[in-house]
Amino acid sequence: LYLGAGYLAAFFLVLIFLLMMGLSLGRPLGLNIPSGDDFAAWSMAAMAFLGLAHTFKEGEMIRVGLMVDKLGGWKKRIAEVLSLGIGLIILLYFAWFATKMTYESYMFNDISQGVVSIPLWIPQLGYSGGLIILAIAFVDELVRTLAGYRPCYEKDPPQTAEELVERAASSAV
Repeated sequence: LYLGAGYLAAFFLVLIFLLMMGLSLGRPLGLNIPSGDDFAAWSMAAMAFLGLAHTFKEGEMIRVGLMVDKLGGWKKRIAEVLSLGIGLIILLYFAWFATKMTYESYMFNDISQGVVSIPLWIPQLGYSGGLIILAIAFVDELVRTLAGYRPCYEKDPPQTAEELVERAASSAV
């Protein structure tokens, strides 16, 4: 699920690139992509939200781990459980209202205002779907942590200075 959402996010990233290049290169040639800016904006939202769960599970998401990492043993586990629980509550709140908004757009037949009219629930699926998948990832990590396992997003500390530099260079610190 998480990897599939990550691939979808990558697809939308490529789509943004193609749209922006088409819009930029088309202007001097007199070619226009109808509603190209709208499609790029919707793709950007889908890319950002669909990529969240995969990024979280791989430990690449920015998180406040400075205090949790200083703790050890049962204190660290309790801090992780509390952090995941609070994060899950917030995520469920946002996912609920994003899904409600998408459903209402479908029920009211909201249509985009651009040159190309598209039902708004279609581009909103990336937003609400990404939040739902991220909430599932949080539940997954919460259950894993409650069972006594180390969270997937937690990486081993670097063993050498070279490994620390390598992680910093690849932004995986």
